[in-house]
Amino acid sequence: MQLDLDQLRELLASLNQTDISELNLKGENFELVVRRGPDGTAQAAIAQQVQQQPAMAPVMQPMQQPIMMAPPMQAAPTPSAPAPDPVAPPSSTQNWVEIKSPMVGTFYRAPAPGEPNFVNVGDKITNGQAVCILEAMKLMNELEAEVSGEVIEILVENGQPVEFDQPLMRVKPA
Repeated sequence: MQLDLDQLRELLASLNQTDISELNLKGENFELVVRRGPDGTAQAAIAQQVQQQPAMAPVMQPMQQPIMMAPPMQAAPTPSAPAPDPVAPPSSTQNWVEIKSPMVGTFYRAPAPGEPNFVNVGDKITNGQAVCILEAMKLMNELEAEVSGEVIEILVENGQPVEFDQPLMRVKPA
């Protein structure tokens, strides 16, 4: 089954007219997940599985805007270590805030190869300061901190693909 961009837009427009809260559609080499958020807007994620050719990254966009699909990315190397445990839900005693990815893309710690990282563990950051770059569709998007404080952990390796809402860093608020 193939799903082109026009078919995807038509499907999302049709779903926007219903009260369906979630739709999962799987094809031979892709998976589409559409979820309606708490504010009533829907978001879509499209993923193409890595096979003989590089994968396409999922992209999250509100349904009212056109869905854009990312270009082929390099396949991630197979990790030799076991996958990390899922992040525990925030607790009332938690003394850090997570900076999460607002999109699917590739995480970069520095503005360009050979340049210093935006931030390192132990650095003090301020609200609005660029902390990394997320590349999506050959566009470099600087991610700005939404909290001031000290970077206590960087959860993603440089050049690693990231998912929507994936924690990237932990900051101890100032």
